[in-house]
Amino acid sequence: MSSIPDTIERDGGDLPPLLLKPQEERRLQAGHLWVFSNEVNVAATPLTGFTPGQHVQLRSSRDHFLGYAYVNPRTLISARLLGRDPAFPPGKSLLVHRFKVALALRERLYTSPFYRLAFGEADLLPGLVVDRYGSVLVAQIGTAGMEVMKEEILEALVQVVKPEAVLWKNDSPIRELEGIERYVETAMGKVPDLVEVPEGGVTFRVPLASGQKTGWYFDQSANRALVARYAKDARMLDVFSYAGSFGLQAARAGAAEVTCVDSSESALEAAAATAAANGLDVELVKGDAFDMLEALHADRRKFDLVVIDPPAFIKRRKDHPKGLAAYRRLNQLAMQLLDRDGLLLSCSCSYHLAPGELTDSVQRASRHLGRFAQLIAVGAQSPDHPVHPAVDETRYLRAFLFRVVDTC
Repeated sequence: MSSIPDTIERDGGDLPPLLLKPQEERRLQAGHLWVFSNEVNVAATPLTGFTPGQHVQLRSSRDHFLGYAYVNPRTLISARLLGRDPAFPPGKSLLVHRFKVALALRERLYTSPFYRLAFGEADLLPGLVVDRYGSVLVAQIGTAGMEVMKEEILEALVQVVKPEAVLWKNDSPIRELEGIERYVETAMGKVPDLVEVPEGGVTFRVPLASGQKTGWYFDQSANRALVARYAKDARMLDVFSYAGSFGLQAARAGAAEVTCVDSSESALEAAAATAAANGLDVELVKGDAFDMLEALHADRRKFDLVVIDPPAFIKRRKDHPKGLAAYRRLNQLAMQLLDRDGLLLSCSCSYHLAPGELTDSVQRASRHLGRFAQLIAVGAQSPDHPVHPAVDETRYLRAFLFRVVDTC
C-alpha cells in the first residue's frame, strides 16, 4: 500500500484519488502523460463523480501513487498528468518551476526573446501553449484542467518572465470538445494589435488578437532558414503563405521574385506591411491554394523554388483518407509549377500523416508528371517546440526538401 493518503491537502481542500484498472499504469510509467477513459477503474472511482478540470491523485490498481493529474469526464483523454512528485501538488509553485525550466531551454537556444516558451506536454504542461514576443506573451489554453488553473498560470508567468502584457488567445475549436467556451481577452497590460518579430533579416509585423493560432508560427523558423539558403536568384512561390514568413525571408536572401498565396486578406495585409517596412518587393495573391496553383499552371508560370505549408488536412484519424488525397493533389499541383531543376519544400503539420506518406505523395506526383524527385534535406519543428520522447503526439511537423528534375 502506498504511503500517500487517500486525500492530499492542498490550499485547504482535498485531492481525491483516480484509480486505474490493472496494468494500465505501464504507459504512464514509461513516461506518457495521458489516461484514457477506458483505463479508469470506474467502479471504484466513477468519472461522473468528477468535474471538468478537477485535480486528482492518480493511483494504480494496487493503490500506488502515480502522480497528480487533472480530469475531464467528458473527453476520451480523461486525465492528464501534471507531476509525479507527491511533494509538489498542482498549483502556482509547480507552474513556476515548470516555466523556469522551460525558459532556461529557450534562453540557451535563442539570443532574443522570440520563441515558444511553453509547448504543452513537451514541457510537462499538458493543454497549455505560451508564445513570447519580447515583453508580450500570448497564452493558449486547450483543456478544462488548465482553464481551472488560469489565474495561477498568469501569476506564475508574471513571476518568471515579468511580461508587460499577456493575451489569452483561447479560441481554438478543441476547447469545445473540452466543454469550455472560446474567447480572446487581455489578461494584463496593454496588448498591441501588432508586434514585430525579427527573423532571417526581416522584421515581421504580426497581428496578435486577430491572427491565427497565437499569431506567429515559430515552429517553422528552422525550415524558413533552410529555404533561404537556396533562395538567391530564384523565382520563389510561397503557398499558404500566411504573413509571408517563407517568402519574405527568401526575398531578403536575394530571390529574383517572390509570389505569396493565401486565402486570408488580413494575413496578406500583414505581409504587405512587412514588405513595405523592410523594403522588399513581393507579389501577393489572395485565393484558395488549390485554385491558385491551377491558375498559375494555366498561365504557364514557372518557379525555381516552391514552398507548400498547408494547415493540417488530417486533424482526426477518421480524416486520414480524405486528407491524404489532399496532400497528394497539392504536391502534384506544386510540382508541375517547378522549372526543369527546381526545389520543393513539402510540409505537413498533421500528426496522423506518417512521414513516409508525405514523401510517398511527392514520389507519386513526380512519377505522374514523368519527373524525378530527390530528397535532399529533412526538417522538423524548431527546437522551441521540443519533442517528448514518450508522447509521440508532440512530434507533428514534417518538412521535406526535394530537388525535382526532368527525366530523359
